[in-house]
Amino acid sequence: MKKNLILTGMMGVGKSTIGRILSKKLNMKFADIDKIIEKRELTSIKDIFENRGERYFRKIEKKVTLKILKKENIVIALGGGAFINQSIRYVVLRNCVSFWLNMDVKNLIQRFNKTKNRPLLASGDLEENLREIYKKRIKFYKLANYNLRCNKLSKGEIVKKILDLYEN
Repeated sequence: MKKNLILTGMMGVGKSTIGRILSKKLNMKFADIDKIIEKRELTSIKDIFENRGERYFRKIEKKVTLKILKKENIVIALGGGAFINQSIRYVVLRNCVSFWLNMDVKNLIQRFNKTKNRPLLASGDLEENLREIYKKRIKFYKLANYNLRCNKLSKGEIVKKILDLYEN
């Protein structure tokens, strides 16, 4: 039985998109933690943050993620902040193969200029907020089994690199 494949990294880096492609290629199930939370809570992540707060969201995120991590033969796209949680990180590093989809803040900014549905980026200066979040999270992301620099890679190239590392 293969270990679960985990994708971590900043919001907007492409964890969900890459995860769906990988799950098809590997013939594994796919779980997008943020989508599971939205379905469970019957509302968007943005609304959860606005109406219940980040603390509530992180509590739900931990519970949902730890439950999904118990499944087998699955590709999991973690939420951008999930890997910061010690319990989640412990299970991932102990039982799974994890990939940090690493993208520079300047490349992420280009992706976010078009969207308003990221609660941690909703107010203030976009670049400043992204840099602050990245700075807080990088030490945790670095703990993933593999660090993939995604700045200049296509989806296909990212998938190929992950498959090469995961299958060998």
